[in-house]
Amino acid sequence: MSTRQHDDNSTSGQPSGRRAPSPVRPPAGGLRVIKGGGQRRQDEPLTSRDAVARVLMEAGVDLLLRRISPARAAEIEHKVDRVLDLFDRVDAAPLLMPVLQRHLDDLEALMRETRQVRSPVRRGG
Repeated sequence: MSTRQHDDNSTSGQPSGRRAPSPVRPPAGGLRVIKGGGQRRQDEPLTSRDAVARVLMEAGVDLLLRRISPARAAEIEHKVDRVLDLFDRVDAAPLLMPVLQRHLDDLEALMRETRQVRSPVRRGG
């Protein structure tokens, strides 16, 4: 154990000259729990970075549950990365908005197709 760790975790009763660490708080804009009652959210139009990020999370869940193939998940991930990059680029160059919109439309079409073809969750082995 390092000296620093020992000093920070000291319980000898002697003051170390340091204040006790404050409770850890998630950074602003960090992950947060959203109470949804377990209901699946309606398919939403991809008009924001948050909506696009939710697509990636949905694909991750589908992959873990084996409702989609690794190849389809990789394709979705690639398209999401491209769209998020374009969101950043549009902030600096608004003339790229039609390019972003075209990629958003492609991603929405891919997700519509994915939702139609994915197999249901198998339960009970």
